[in-house]
Order: sequence, then structure tokens, then C-alpha cells
Amino acid sequence: MSAHVENGGPASAGPAFDLVARVVKFATGLVLVALVVLVCGEAFLRGVANYSLGFAEELTGYFVVMLTFFGAALALRAGALFRVNFLFDAMPANTRKTVQIVFAAAALTICIIFVLKTAGVAMSSFERGKFAPTVLRTPLWIPQMLMPAGFAVIAVFLVEQLLLSLRIWKGGA
Repeated sequence: MSAHVENGGPASAGPAFDLVARVVKFATGLVLVALVVLVCGEAFLRGVANYSLGFAEELTGYFVVMLTFFGAALALRAGALFRVNFLFDAMPANTRKTVQIVFAAAALTICIIFVLKTAGVAMSSFERGKFAPTVLRTPLWIPQMLMPAGFAVIAVFLVEQLLLSLRIWKGGA
């Protein structure tokens, strides 16, 4: 499912998907910059002043989780996720198109289940008032919401892949 347009970018199923991708790229870019600044600042302070930012480890962990989920969503859209190409390329064109549709539908179903389950975990933490046993005492539901948000973004791009695959399948391309 690595349909691309002439400029080398991912194919788009519409402007709404492009907007979601731009927002996700911007957010992941900001978080990546914040992660680098925080890690470099922590390393500098430890090396020069023998001082540690007590919250750095906690925040960097949250940042890595966010980057993992949102980065996976962007990789899906760009067609850069792992696929066993030697098997996929050996399939006849019609079989390949059908497999793309089945994969996108199955992955979307699983992703929706993950959104619901991880949102349930976050809601449970919110209702019970759970906090991280750290310096920041972060309410656990805040970082836990990164999981359903990430799965939701992956689901959005799976819907896009499904739409693109259906267009190709119906168009005979």
C-alpha cells in the first residue's frame, strides 16, 4: 500500500487526510525538538554542574511514546512500514489488490479495538485519580491518552489506505 504521487510523497485520499498528516508532522516535530533539548540539557547539566533535572526522565519517556505512535502513523501513510515484499510482489495484481484491502480492513478493526481498550485504561486512571510516583506527579491519564490518540491517528491513515486501495481495486489500476 505504498501508493505515491509523482512528487514522491504519499498518495492522498483527500484534503482532510492531508490536514491530519500536517498536524501530526508538526506535533511530532515539536516533540522531537523538545526531546533533543531536554536530553542535551540533562546531559550538559549532569556533566558540567553535577545536577539533574528531576523530571527529565519522565518527560522523555512520554515523548518517546508519543513519537512512536505518531511516527508509526506517518510511516504507514508514507508506505514505509514493514512488509514482506518478496511475497507481496510475487502475487498476481488482482490478488495483491485484494490483500491490500483485507489488510487495511483487518488492521483498522484491530486499531479501533486498541483505541477503545487504551482509552478505557486512561479513563480508569482518571476516575481513580491515579498519579505517577515521580517528581512531577503526573496524572496517569495524561500520558496514557497518548496511546488511544496514537492508535486513532493510525486508524485515520488506515481509513485513507483502505479508500486508496478500494479506488485502485475498482479502477482496475
